[in-house]
Amino acid sequence: MSGTATAVAVLIPAPRPSVDDDVVVSVLPATLYVPEASQWLSTSTGRIASEGYSWMQAVHWVAGSGLYTPRAYRNHGPRAFGPTTVFIAQLLSELSPCRPGVDYLMRRTSLSKRAVQDHLRMLRETGLLAYIVKGTRVAEEGNQASEFALMVPPAFDQALGIRTVQRDQGAPAYTRAMTGIADVGRELMAKLGRKASQKVRKPRKAAVKGPAKPARKGSVGVAGAAVSDEARCTPMQVGSCSSSPAATTSLPSETDIAGGQSESSTRKKSGQRGRRGINTVGRRYQLAAELIREIPWLGRASTPRIAWVVRHVADAGWSSAEVQGWLHARGEVDTVHRASGLLATLLRGAHGIVRTPAARAGLVSDWRDSRIAAARRHQELEAVPQGPRSQAAKAAWMPYLTARQALPTDYDKTAGTVVDQHTELGPSIQEAADMRVLALAEYSDGHANLIRSVITSNGRPGAEAIFGAELVRRALNIPRPTHQTTTAHHR
Repeated sequence: MSGTATAVAVLIPAPRPSVDDDVVVSVLPATLYVPEASQWLSTSTGRIASEGYSWMQAVHWVAGSGLYTPRAYRNHGPRAFGPTTVFIAQLLSELSPCRPGVDYLMRRTSLSKRAVQDHLRMLRETGLLAYIVKGTRVAEEGNQASEFALMVPPAFDQALGIRTVQRDQGAPAYTRAMTGIADVGRELMAKLGRKASQKVRKPRKAAVKGPAKPARKGSVGVAGAAVSDEARCTPMQVGSCSSSPAATTSLPSETDIAGGQSESSTRKKSGQRGRRGINTVGRRYQLAAELIREIPWLGRASTPRIAWVVRHVADAGWSSAEVQGWLHARGEVDTVHRASGLLATLLRGAHGIVRTPAARAGLVSDWRDSRIAAARRHQELEAVPQGPRSQAAKAAWMPYLTARQALPTDYDKTAGTVVDQHTELGPSIQEAADMRVLALAEYSDGHANLIRSVITSNGRPGAEAIFGAELVRRALNIPRPTHQTTTAHHR
């Protein structure tokens, strides 16, 4: 070896011994499951992910490890940690703070409420999520969404040989940070990083018509992609097809060509198609919704049930006004126990009795005329004050009614009695005198029952006309007997 080569060899440093040579990856658990008591941040054994990228690495590792299996006692929900769970995890990684509402996840994933809750439960059971605050209901504020912490499970650190350190000894254990990784886990970490950097698309529900055909050997495709049962045979496709293209070609007959009429097998363009009309079932539901909206006693009925009840008249082309005209001809309804049953009874045979549109128009005309007459009667009744019907309300309303009435010309304001002895209304002079004697006797005993009864029936002005204003005023200042008894009892 020359002197130059010897000098270069001296300048090149020797390879540094790896610090991971002594690191031994721990044996992974058989299953990955976190009980409910450990699904909170304070009781979790994992560590908080520094950002969404590192957390998605742990999510992809859990999805591909196969260590998680949902509990056997659960008879509903997903059976494995699949693409939909990974997509929901990607949505959670974009939130800061991680407080996802169930309605938000339902809108982004097109899943039901129960399915969203199942996927969130799977993320908690694998140790990827931990409760910070659990959602609840607050008075006058509505439902409060749960807040989660993005966690890295301990099994992930064990599998990849990740070293962590607790920088602050007084901080909780879940705040430890990553400081290095073993050589055996670097390649896997790089693959997980590439997956975490790619956006996961929302999984689409593939409609499977039959058993999927096995893929050909050597074919290249995306894992998990649905294979259609019907292969396309087009000139642009590379490959062979079991069916002949000539077998699906149909030639028009010579008579159609001679007549100048031919049908093209190509589908019409979307712009050439007219607006799609409503079908029979839709017409039934439309009529049922109109009747529920316009007839008061159908307000709480079920639309599908009413649609089944009105199926015959709906198929015959009846409108909502025509149905109401028929119901008016059958008679007014006073008591309704079951709206759908009553409507079925009233509409029985209507489509067979009134068959022509002219007859149905006559029903509508009679119904509308009756409504105009009823409205006119209501206006006439509202112009005349009828007063309340109950005795308690009438007693409270009577003073206001009598206050507007003019006093009789023969009313003596000084004596408080009726001067005219030949009056036809009210008690006579002798009867009024006897009533005053009884009222004075009751007043002396501390009662005012007679005066109160007259005030209830005739009003205070009528009582003053019999007993006098001074006696009525004194009698009204006496408490009721019930209050007297209660006061005496308390004393």
